[in-house]
Amino acid sequence: MDEKNIPIRTYQVCNVLEPNQNNWLRTDWIPRSGAQRVYVEVKFTLRDCNSLPGVTGTCKETFNLYYHESNEDRESYIKESSFIKVDTVAADESFTQVDVGDRIMKLNTEVRDVKVTTRKGFYLAFQDVGACIALVSVRVFYKTCPLTVRNLATFPDTITGADTSSLVEVRGSCVNQSEEREEPKMYCGADGEWLVPIGGCLCNPGYEERGGACKACRAGFYKAKSTDPGCAKCPPHSHSLRDGATICDCHAGFFRADTDPPSMACTQPPSAPQQLISVVNETSVVLEWTPPHRLGGRSDTSYSLECLICQTGSHSHTGGRFCAPCGSDVLFSPGQTGLTTTRVVVSELRAHTHYTFIVHARNGVSQASGAGAAQSVSVSVTTNQAAPSPVSSIQATDVTRHSLSLSWQQPDRPNGVILEYEVKFYEKDQRERSYRIMRTFSRSVDVTGLNPLTVYVFHVRARTAAGYGEFSTPFEFSTNSDPFPLIGEGVNSAFLLLSVSGVGILLLISAAVFIISRRRSKYSKTKQDSEEEKHLNPGVKIYVDPFTYEDPDQAIHEFAKEIDVSSIHIEKVIGMGEFGEVCSGRLRVQGKREIYVAIKSLKAGYSDKQRRDFLSEASIMGQFDHPNIIRLEGVVTRCKPLMIITEYMENGSLDAFLRKHDGQFTVIQLVGMLRGIASGMKYLSDMNYVHRDLAARNILVNSNLVCKVSDFGLSRVLEDDPEATGTYLSPGGKIPIRWTAPEAIAYRKFTTASDVWSYGIVMWEVVSYGERPYWDMNNQDVIKAIEEGYRLPAPMDCPVVLHQLMLDCWERDRAERPTFSQILNMLDKLIRNPGTLRRTGGERYLQCTKAKTEISSSKWSLCEWLQSIGLERYRDTLAAAGYTSLDSLLALTHHEFSSHSLLMALKQTCFAFVDCI
Repeated sequence: MDEKNIPIRTYQVCNVLEPNQNNWLRTDWIPRSGAQRVYVEVKFTLRDCNSLPGVTGTCKETFNLYYHESNEDRESYIKESSFIKVDTVAADESFTQVDVGDRIMKLNTEVRDVKVTTRKGFYLAFQDVGACIALVSVRVFYKTCPLTVRNLATFPDTITGADTSSLVEVRGSCVNQSEEREEPKMYCGADGEWLVPIGGCLCNPGYEERGGACKACRAGFYKAKSTDPGCAKCPPHSHSLRDGATICDCHAGFFRADTDPPSMACTQPPSAPQQLISVVNETSVVLEWTPPHRLGGRSDTSYSLECLICQTGSHSHTGGRFCAPCGSDVLFSPGQTGLTTTRVVVSELRAHTHYTFIVHARNGVSQASGAGAAQSVSVSVTTNQAAPSPVSSIQATDVTRHSLSLSWQQPDRPNGVILEYEVKFYEKDQRERSYRIMRTFSRSVDVTGLNPLTVYVFHVRARTAAGYGEFSTPFEFSTNSDPFPLIGEGVNSAFLLLSVSGVGILLLISAAVFIISRRRSKYSKTKQDSEEEKHLNPGVKIYVDPFTYEDPDQAIHEFAKEIDVSSIHIEKVIGMGEFGEVCSGRLRVQGKREIYVAIKSLKAGYSDKQRRDFLSEASIMGQFDHPNIIRLEGVVTRCKPLMIITEYMENGSLDAFLRKHDGQFTVIQLVGMLRGIASGMKYLSDMNYVHRDLAARNILVNSNLVCKVSDFGLSRVLEDDPEATGTYLSPGGKIPIRWTAPEAIAYRKFTTASDVWSYGIVMWEVVSYGERPYWDMNNQDVIKAIEEGYRLPAPMDCPVVLHQLMLDCWERDRAERPTFSQILNMLDKLIRNPGTLRRTGGERYLQCTKAKTEISSSKWSLCEWLQSIGLERYRDTLAAAGYTSLDSLLALTHHEFSSHSLLMALKQTCFAFVDCI
């Protein structure tokens, strides 16, 4: 009977009086069903041996549990030795005869686990060795982690692992209408519990999580992205009529732009601009209007102008008039399209002409399908009389001692019938204090009564019924000293022969003088060749200093091209220059492809000097045409702000670019960059041009790693003075000490040789990937160290041949420095023979190490020690400073060492030097 007094079937044995009992009870074959560890729960009763008289030594209170694995249920007899023992099972509770009489059941429950993984099934066996026992029940089971949903991922019913400490990794699958955010995983523990959830899923667009499942958004709600937290109500002026909406549709008459997020309300195009007024001033029109009454719920309203020339005709398109678009010569300020202001000045119109201007209002949804045409307002005007524009060019022919002939083209905008031209001229030295006027009905005039060999300045202006236009810019022409004309027909052959002979003699004399005066140095022969080539080659262009022009506008128009401001589209600000903002943008010139450009602007409130300095840089750049010199595209001077347009260099300044990509280039690539800079500087030196501020910060790099020299703010022309050897004495001011040659620092004299010194510093910057020259030394320490003979050491992994070229550029005697032509030839040889770049400063490191280990045990002289570490070039400098032996150096205190600029500089050169000291 069980505890409820219900009869149950049991297996019993109670052979306690006989010794050596061996009674077995075996189960049928049990299929494993994929389990790796099974649990056996045994319920049994056991008689207390003490309650049985006369069984001492033969009664037991335990039994044994065994198992045997098998692939099939065919084993009717199994040997005892084939079973594997699981455990000996003892009772927690035992009963006596009194208990049986009182019907008190003392039931024991014991659980044991068995690892079964090699066969399809197994048998269990129970061995009795002399106990009074009854098996009430045997339950065999295995554990699983139950089916569950976690983080919107379903994890199936999973059998636990074979070991009690094992974790079974299980990959979950996303529930319906969801997608993986991160691979969902959990681990099934040995006790059937899920552990360590990782990753999970997100409900698809149009669905949200509710109760562990993804449910569709209800009508009137939407969910655009799976990462959105849940369904949101449709924004204003939109709706969703079905479940599971990912976006809400706009109401009729409302729209959404392609760039608008789904959460943004639907909007409308703006209404037409209001109160358009016009003010005509000769051939210019000022248009002003007020914003539309209805902006459509957006803040990106912009305006565009349409310009039409309208004439009355039978084929009318607009109110009985025939209208055609205005020409490209019409100027709109600040622009014609994409306007955010409500005022535009239209200029360069024709006089006495009917125009119609249409102002369109647009916003982000104006181009949407079904939005209709942009709303607009128009006004018609007629321009007034206007004086003609200035004459653009004047030519002189038939120049003699006392006369010359002038001719010119009609002004670009005559603005009516030209009635006459007026020519004003005067001697250049008189500066308009005394001038003469001539009038003519044709576009030419013969000017007589002039002085021989005199420069005259000429201005021409035209007159219509509206009056005189402005005078042209000044044009200078000189009369002849010979009675025969030099230009045009009738050139005297004898004079030409004498002239050619004279030029030839002068060239021969110049060559002879230059050859005699050449310097004796390791670079003198090649320098002589390059200088002779420069001065004797008539095709070499010579730089003209724009500061020699009295009128800076004349220089800018001679060397730079004027660009229509409407051709420039500014995109973003990329920096601040000395005079104003520097922007990037696009330039589209008619007939050419659109290009990216950099745009320097002159900030408002500038002085005349700032304007002149700003435009002078463009006048300088405009004279250069070389692939390694920054290219000037043009200038904007006819409207404000004034702009300088140059090619766009994607990678910016060289020093910042190298620091950003430290160690990422091969030596050949670095030499290629140096070769480009040297090529650009050779071009400048051939033009007799000194840069004065050559540094890595003033080198720009494009997307193809082409380096181009830029920033000509400190540059000046070389004076053609043999006594001054082509130097320029600066008026003073700040100079970049770390990049400047000693003679330029001391005497403010700049030459191409001082640019070579600066180029050596640039080489050091490039090889060291933008390291600051002379590190944290102040300017005075730098000047003192250079005067005492210190030079920058080779950067890490710098080829010896490159550092030697740097040292050549830093020779104290500027005549000993190489020319840019020689530097370029040297770099070309290195590129053709890259094997010469393999020897680096690592050998110097070994020399230093050897010197450090041997100095303490040797009696070297100071000269021998310096030679062993490769610093023998400093022997004379140290001797002049009073250091003639190693003992004198070893006796230095820390204060004395730190106070001497040369020793401080040497500290950076070789660790053995400072370690030994």
